[in-house]
Amino acid sequence: MRFYLTTPIYYVNATPHIGHAYTTIAADILARHHRQRGDETFFLTGTDEHGTNIPRVAAEAGLDVKEFVDRNAAAFQEMTRRVNASNDFFIRTTDPRHKAAVQEFVQRIYDAGEIYEGVYSGLYCPRCEAFYSEAELVDGRCPVHGIVPEHVEEKNWFFRLSAYQDRLLELYDANPEFVLPSFRYNEARSFIVQGLDDISVSRASEKWGVSVPWDPEQVIYVWVDALINYWSALAFARDGEDLRAELWPEVRHLLAKDILKFHCVIWPALLLAAGLDVPKQLFVHGYLLFDERKMSKSLGNVIDPLDLVDVYGADPVRFYVIRAVPFGQDGNVSTTGVHERYERELGNDLGNLLSRTTAMLARYRDGRIPGKPEGDGGGADALAALNRDVASSLDAFDVTAGLERIWQQVRALNALVEQRKPWELAKDDARADELDRTLYELADGLRAVAVALAAYLPETAPRILQALGQPGDLAWENVAYGRTAPAERIGPAEPLFPRVDPPVVAA
Repeated sequence: MRFYLTTPIYYVNATPHIGHAYTTIAADILARHHRQRGDETFFLTGTDEHGTNIPRVAAEAGLDVKEFVDRNAAAFQEMTRRVNASNDFFIRTTDPRHKAAVQEFVQRIYDAGEIYEGVYSGLYCPRCEAFYSEAELVDGRCPVHGIVPEHVEEKNWFFRLSAYQDRLLELYDANPEFVLPSFRYNEARSFIVQGLDDISVSRASEKWGVSVPWDPEQVIYVWVDALINYWSALAFARDGEDLRAELWPEVRHLLAKDILKFHCVIWPALLLAAGLDVPKQLFVHGYLLFDERKMSKSLGNVIDPLDLVDVYGADPVRFYVIRAVPFGQDGNVSTTGVHERYERELGNDLGNLLSRTTAMLARYRDGRIPGKPEGDGGGADALAALNRDVASSLDAFDVTAGLERIWQQVRALNALVEQRKPWELAKDDARADELDRTLYELADGLRAVAVALAAYLPETAPRILQALGQPGDLAWENVAYGRTAPAERIGPAEPLFPRVDPPVVAA
């Protein structure tokens, strides 16, 4: 199987906040998991560096535009690295290779007769780089940024989006899982049913962008430019290779709900007009909220993910953002919540389980994992169900449900310790076989949990395997009973999640 996954490319008008890290982390979990399953996987992320807002913000910062986008693009690359994202490529829309691909793409549509010249007059939010109708405004303001939109009127080029209404409805009706979750599918489809207007795909008043190939006095609308990155990147992500024929039919997009219409309605229509395949699937997630409001640099209510990584490390931050809010929904986050889950779930549930298991192996069996017992005592069924359930959740992009299912297994192993009381079994030589079975089931269960957690906690999972004297094989088939290798000289493990002081950042 091939699995090509993208994040939206992030707008470089400001530095990253935890909402950007959220999408990147979720995508990375999916990509890592598919690699574990042996799928040919390609993971793309990057930055969107054109549009009206960029020159404005650069001027406010007293920087040349290119210097400004280079600086902020570097910040997003650093964020990507610090949260341990395993992306195969990082695209920047100022890359000349991307610009050439954008021009090729829109030329295809123009040559097909689907782009025409007209006059646009409407309301435009420069921060969203999006047009709004009066009905879409909230008290006369942009529904996302809360600012009064500008009235824009100019002659430019239009895409015949209205001509694709019926084809888009056919696409949706033929594939009820084209957009996930289902309520986002319904939302996207309702946009189409309500009727589609043609959209402006160029700007006459801007210079910072990709020039229209047949009209160099205009630049291509930033959103059209940005969407094409998913297709363009495959042409040059690997030196000397064009991966589009191989990977494009398998593309899946991960995005936040504020850009649903661009991705789920406009983008498929553009692809149809260009004679290309539409995406395989799109998953639309909600917002991480701060005091019930979407985080935004312009609103000044952001949490810097790197501040949290500095205190806790990447894995706990990855764990928290996926654990705190059901993926697909909106939900509040806070630095207090990070600390609470770090101590309670990572430290107590998982960390203490490893500490207790390795300490008991060292104390009661001289650091040796007992051999696999006769029969499985239900362990085989439990781990087969773990394998099946987590994979099923991640196939549906539900990274939160997958993590919860793994945590059910962690809790079950902790409950096993309390039920069997190995310290009592160790006092009675006649119950040596019971003790061996218990210690094996704990070690084997922890090993399987570590493999299942590897996509979520890529630094922690190998440490668990190492503490248990196990090879670092993370193949998904190893989420199964009885695959623990013989091991000796196991000692009490170092704490996986040492106690830390809460960070001094905005809560």
